[in-house]
Amino acid sequence: MINRRTVLKTGLLTAAAIATPARAAEKLIVSTWGGSFRDLIEEAIAKKFKAETGAEVDYITGGTIDRLNKAKLAKDSPESDITFTTSHVGWLYANDGLFETVDFARIANARNLVEQARISPFHFGAWGYVYTIGYRPDLTPRGIDFSSWNDLWKPELKSTLASPDFDPSHIINVAALLSGGDAATWQKGEQKLLALKPNFKAFYTNDANSQQLIATGETPVQVLLSMNAYHMIGQGVPIKVVIPREGAVLGIDTVAITKGSRKAELAYKFLNIALDPEVQAKIAEIKKGSPVVTNAAVSAATAALPGVFTTADQWKSQAIVIDHKLRAEKTAEWRKWFAENIMAK
Repeated sequence: MINRRTVLKTGLLTAAAIATPARAAEKLIVSTWGGSFRDLIEEAIAKKFKAETGAEVDYITGGTIDRLNKAKLAKDSPESDITFTTSHVGWLYANDGLFETVDFARIANARNLVEQARISPFHFGAWGYVYTIGYRPDLTPRGIDFSSWNDLWKPELKSTLASPDFDPSHIINVAALLSGGDAATWQKGEQKLLALKPNFKAFYTNDANSQQLIATGETPVQVLLSMNAYHMIGQGVPIKVVIPREGAVLGIDTVAITKGSRKAELAYKFLNIALDPEVQAKIAEIKKGSPVVTNAAVSAATAALPGVFTTADQWKSQAIVIDHKLRAEKTAEWRKWFAENIMAK
């Protein structure tokens, strides 16, 4: 004989199961830049992460300093679990206690990190690039090949040059290097920089502004982000990218776990996937940046591009490395001096 109470209980449990929604997927919140960089992370890293973990990824996007300021305000209740930022601004996060210390033992793929991408105990490289000389051969005087940074100072280039107003560290350190100094003794390059002033035509405010200025030919010579140059070349703009004999200024975009994240296990899975050799190769192919692991197989065409480093010798001999922590400390001072002495009419 069937117990009616058992039937009733079973029916109630079945009804409850039908009425209860499925458990929502876990979600990782990533703070990053918007636009193509957000798309890069989604396509190259997040897609693989979601396939392997079943978790979702949402994004908080904004400018580099805007996101830092928001993170400071939200320190006691962080909005993100993962943060992408530049190597030197990452030190500003770390100095304010906004990043967790990385346990590299939990990131198997970190064993293949190039030395130049090991930025701090709190953040490490996700991809590399350079700021170097990019120019329009169709709009610049013949005979100038920019084999040296010194070529930017040639009088034939009067009112042709642009560089970023938001970060003058590249040209400041190049001028110091050419004057026998370095980042710590950057003042040695002040007179050299002042001599470059006639050749400046504009100072671009962001990537889009840089692209517009060189595409229209208003500034046919730029201290240019290599990734932007290759994007514009893909759009049909005849830009030539060169690595001067002194090297190009290395840039590293980094990734970190936001202090206070409650998703540490997922975050470490995300970081490990970010350094997966196939993911790193995909980043290089999409953005024409340098993979930060030694075992990424990049196509021959991408590896041949100036500023894409795929060998230990390239990382060592073709990159001008500004100490990332010192750069964080000096950025405000450099911007002030540059605005007052170079950008001012």
